[in-house]
Amino acid sequence: MGKLRIAGVVKESIVDGPGIRYVVFTQGCPHKCIGCHNPQTHDFNSGYVIDTDKIYDEVLENPLIKGITLSGGEPFAQAKELAILASNLRQKNYDVIVYTGYTFESLVENSNESNGYLDLIENSDALIDGKFEIDKMNKFLKFRGSENQRVIDCVSSLNSGEIVIKEL
Repeated sequence: MGKLRIAGVVKESIVDGPGIRYVVFTQGCPHKCIGCHNPQTHDFNSGYVIDTDKIYDEVLENPLIKGITLSGGEPFAQAKELAILASNLRQKNYDVIVYTGYTFESLVENSNESNGYLDLIENSDALIDGKFEIDKMNKFLKFRGSENQRVIDCVSSLNSGEIVIKEL
């Protein structure tokens, strides 16, 4: 498939979305949110390069995995490769959740063929959008860190032209 620069993976997680999930922490983030849960992922030159085929194979090898979560860093910094991985896994009936510091609206508005933003959104079941805002932090939110972040149903939102909130 392709190559990604990542900080690491968690092969079985129950805190990054519903069910047991395979989580990819991408490397590199332009947002650098104060209080970020993963500050080690900010440097675009750190981490390591991995073949997406290896991630794909590891997901398929574990019968307990319900889906994949793409976190960061900022997944949309590598949207094209992640969109291919997400598409291939969705074809095998895995669900895809993506965390981003961008808003859904800005990703759609700034999408073009070269950045692959829309490709990744179209191949995702849910997008958790918005920068982490420490003054809006709420430890009781499900799968989110701050109250400004939304869980968006990607397919329904694209089809309707309006943001559709999803319950995870």
